[in-house]
Amino acid sequence: MKKLAYIITFFFCNISTLTADNNMIDNINNLLKINNKFQLPINNGQWERIRIGYWNGWGLRQKIIGIGRIENNELMEMIEVYEGNLAGKWDHWINGWITDTIFKNKYDGCYERPEYYLVEFYRRGATYNCLVVRHMDVFKELQNPDGPHGRAAAAAYNNWLKNNPDVIIPGTMLESNHGYFSRPVGGIWYDFRHFINPKMIDAPINNSHSEEGSEYHRNNINNFPEHRKSMEKWISISSEYHKIFENLVNAKSKHKLNLDNYIVKYEKNKKNNINNNMIEDLKNLNELYKSGALTKEEFEKAKKKLLN
Repeated sequence: MKKLAYIITFFFCNISTLTADNNMIDNINNLLKINNKFQLPINNGQWERIRIGYWNGWGLRQKIIGIGRIENNELMEMIEVYEGNLAGKWDHWINGWITDTIFKNKYDGCYERPEYYLVEFYRRGATYNCLVVRHMDVFKELQNPDGPHGRAAAAAYNNWLKNNPDVIIPGTMLESNHGYFSRPVGGIWYDFRHFINPKMIDAPINNSHSEEGSEYHRNNINNFPEHRKSMEKWISISSEYHKIFENLVNAKSKHKLNLDNYIVKYEKNKKNNINNNMIEDLKNLNELYKSGALTKEEFEKAKKKLLN
């Protein structure tokens, strides 16, 4: 059992790079194909393969894939997907190992932590479904990461950056973690992590990139309303992505998370912002008409265009 524990933990938490299996990725321009059923839609662009590995033994099969998207020589997105086919004679032991890894890991996991902004999960027996949304201090994760998984990822990404020295790395990224495992659904463990450059959602500039001092930290964010709006937008995007993730892993209906409130909340705020902007534009238009800068015909035409 100790040897089995070492094998699984070593791959999941310590592999930085392995020889790539070219069949593991079909098209990383708009689709990341993990297998015939798990095909993750991704943004178009210049994606780079960063962390790719495959291991098969003891009746277990594991994959890990990490990719990054570059735009104008700046890192805009990163995606990591782990797939562990862990069904077999070790089921009972592996169930406990996964539970400890997800819910009792002292470094990261599916439970409330100060640096996490949102945690939603379902847990029953050997089944779990989890969404975590947070910010990430990129330089801390690269230079002084917590735990073995962080050190493995840092080794892979530092190696990639060494070979791509001109790539600009943001000090802060927004992150969502999506995980699902269930014996009744086949005993395949999926862990999907998505990181974005805040520029992707037109977020304001960060003055602090440290984990504790960041404007996105939940202890600080109420003092930065624009950052809060960006985090709510990211939560909405992550919630929609989690629904896609749940369908890709064939999650049972009773295992799925109820995330509609997060999506509706953002859409409602978005609608309110549009309405507020329209009111402001109408006021400015009316002032231009009263000042004589616009004729009545020009005013009516501009107002009609604005309202439509």
